[in-house]
Amino acid sequence: MENSVASIHQVDIQLDAQTHYHKKMTEVYLVLEGEGAVELDGRTFPVKPMTAVMIKPGCRHRAIGKLKIINVAIPSFDPTDEWFD
Repeated sequence: MENSVASIHQVDIQLDAQTHYHKKMTEVYLVLEGEGAVELDGRTFPVKPMTAVMIKPGCRHRAIGKLKIINVAIPSFDPTDEWFD
C-alpha cells in the first residue's frame, strides 16, 4: 500500500542542487554528514550535522555542498511536484 501522508529517504548530495520548488509538498531536511548550506528563497543558511530545515510549499530552495541528509516529504514525495523557474 502506498503511503500518501509522508515519505522519508536518505539523499547523498554530491553537487550543488538546482534551485527548485514544490507546489504541494513540505520537506524537512535533516543533515547527517557534511557541512554546507541550504538556500531558501535566495537566503543562504549554514548547515552541519543534526541541523534540520523545514521547506514550505512555494519556497525556492537548494542544497549547497556535499551533504548526506534525511529528507522527510509531506505528503509523500511526488516527482511531478518539482518545479524550476
